[in-house]
Amino acid sequence: MLTHVWIIPAVMAASFALILLFGRRFPERITSGIGILAVGVCFVLALIAGVQWIQRVNTPPGNPASAVAAANTQPGTGHRPVRTISPRAAAEAPTKGEAVRGGAEATAGQEEKPTSPVVERITWFETGGVRFELGTIADGLSVMMLITVTLISLLVHIYSTEYLHGDRRFTHYYAFLSLFTAAMLFYVISSNTLQMLTGWELVGVCSFVLIGHWWEEQRNTDAALKAFLTNRVGDVGLLIGVVLTFFAAGASSFDVLHINQAALSSGVSGTLLLIGALCLFGGVTSKSGQFPLHTWLPDAMAGPTPVSALIHAATMVVAGVYLIARMYPVFYNGLHIGGGSVNYVAFIGGFTTVFGASLAFVQFDIKRVLAYSTISQLGYMVMGLGVGAWTGGVFHLFTHAFFKACLFLCAGSVSHAAHHTFDMREMGGLRKHMKKTFWAFTLAMIALIAVPPFAGFWSKDEILAGAAQGQHGGGYWLILIFGLVTAFMTAAYMIRCWWMTFFGEYRGHGEPHESPAVMTIPLMVLAAMSVLIGLVNFPWFSLNEFEKYVQPTWLFPRIVPITFNWYTAVISVGLGLLGAGLSYQYWALRSGPFIGLTERVPALAWMHRAMQNKYGLDVLYTEWIVGSVKGPIAAGAYWINQHVIDKVVDSAGHGAVATGNVVYRDFDQAGLDGVIVATGPGAEISGQALSRMQTGKVQQYAALLFAGAALLAAIFVFFI
Repeated sequence: MLTHVWIIPAVMAASFALILLFGRRFPERITSGIGILAVGVCFVLALIAGVQWIQRVNTPPGNPASAVAAANTQPGTGHRPVRTISPRAAAEAPTKGEAVRGGAEATAGQEEKPTSPVVERITWFETGGVRFELGTIADGLSVMMLITVTLISLLVHIYSTEYLHGDRRFTHYYAFLSLFTAAMLFYVISSNTLQMLTGWELVGVCSFVLIGHWWEEQRNTDAALKAFLTNRVGDVGLLIGVVLTFFAAGASSFDVLHINQAALSSGVSGTLLLIGALCLFGGVTSKSGQFPLHTWLPDAMAGPTPVSALIHAATMVVAGVYLIARMYPVFYNGLHIGGGSVNYVAFIGGFTTVFGASLAFVQFDIKRVLAYSTISQLGYMVMGLGVGAWTGGVFHLFTHAFFKACLFLCAGSVSHAAHHTFDMREMGGLRKHMKKTFWAFTLAMIALIAVPPFAGFWSKDEILAGAAQGQHGGGYWLILIFGLVTAFMTAAYMIRCWWMTFFGEYRGHGEPHESPAVMTIPLMVLAAMSVLIGLVNFPWFSLNEFEKYVQPTWLFPRIVPITFNWYTAVISVGLGLLGAGLSYQYWALRSGPFIGLTERVPALAWMHRAMQNKYGLDVLYTEWIVGSVKGPIAAGAYWINQHVIDKVVDSAGHGAVATGNVVYRDFDQAGLDGVIVATGPGAEISGQALSRMQTGKVQQYAALLFAGAALLAAIFVFFI
């Protein structure tokens, strides 16, 4: 299966085509059944690929060079004429540090053989010495993403059968849900940056369609356009980064492994690598909701809630995190992650964690609370990669997918039961009516708060331990402070959300009730995963299976393994419990020092208003930047067009007419026509004179002939 992973996105693409072409002819259960069957098959295939990758890691190929060659050979066909990593480069890889787990030694103190990825390539076309290829890459990172995306998508497909039941565009929804999944799967298995760029943009197009699913409402259309256009801003940087990394790698290939190999070599231009990494991070900033291009993500809640779960858990927003993880040598060496106490990626990630968490405090829409929570948690992932905690950042992507999908689907469940509202002020007391949804939300919330032994603790703790440990012998202390402050804030705003939704008296309309089983079963599966999935990287008793099977050992930087840190673990958990306790005191007991604090302290009142206004970023973007483009700048451009450009064009036209008149009147009519008219009388006079010379006398003709000959002779004598 590792050599045929292309089948997985192909199945979902076929599901999209089948539903789109024939879905309207079928009842809803058949239309949704096609999508569910397709993604179910893909999940099984992804599990098979995962088992095969585990076997490959446990029994790695003996020769790294031959392993890459074998990865590019289909059974029974021999070697294909494609470019791959040279045997010399492969042999040099361990000496450069790419091929040793953790950068130097294995946990047992012994160096392990690197496990090469399984790469399949075919040549698309070749021009100017550059070979453009289509290919797939299967390794621990891509296989982990395949399993995560297909499982979350499967549960979302099942959940949507009830949530979107009777929707006017049910067929359209399921078609693009399949295409959305196919695009993300295609993206994670792509072996070169051009293919990744294609999958990246296709994911963006699908999100635009699904966010604006109910496009009749203006706010939904605006949210879809905002998501699409904001991502295009970051994608400009991504495009430049793809071009720069191509030239940094010798202007010979867009292949990811080739670029990573070049980034790890000593001959690469450090300046080109730095600028390329920063430009690539521009795409990450928009797609993965990092400050300051995060503003589209909360507005994307206008789409159906299952789409929100899929976007925030396993597809669009984690695409940027995956890009950093896949091209980690470019970022690691380009930004000198291993040689300093701060870098741009780590700082933006750390700042985004605090920034997103602060905005979650003032939201009353339950989906927006979770959206800002996602922004904060994405900051954790980027922060982890920025401090050298590769496994921690990617592991948090993995665990976050399950508990955040669970939280979003729980939000859809309470909305489904509470008269289709997401306003927590119209909820309350739902734990008595929706016990399954309540317990699923509670377990997922505890995982998000990162209480041990829930999943979120193990991944978040490794990120904080990585920030404390660092890669250069000293910690990323500012980044660690960001992470610890966010741990306190996360617990506080989630307890607020939990209490307002499930406790007190019901404040909404209608009679709340538990959602049907087709919606609650996915919640229970995700809640169970939120509790247990963190144990796959349990740091004790050598059970760190996630690091063993997912972290690359082939063409990878020499990073120092992150060890469990009791101090950061105790402090982060303590801060989380403190935040939860203070929030519970405020919201449940309505007591404590924070009651009326914003009324007593003007500075805090100002800060509260700033958070309610989202720190003015939406005003900056929509009113100042977009408004100025639509207003004064557009008016100025129109004035220039009318009074400058049109004036120049009109003047050129008038000048051409005047010049034409002069040419016609003075040159053509008075000049050329005068000469031509004058030749007529001259010819007539000459003809009459010559006619008088034709007398018929031979003597006269002979005299003229003699005179002409004499004149000709005189010319030759005197002038020649």
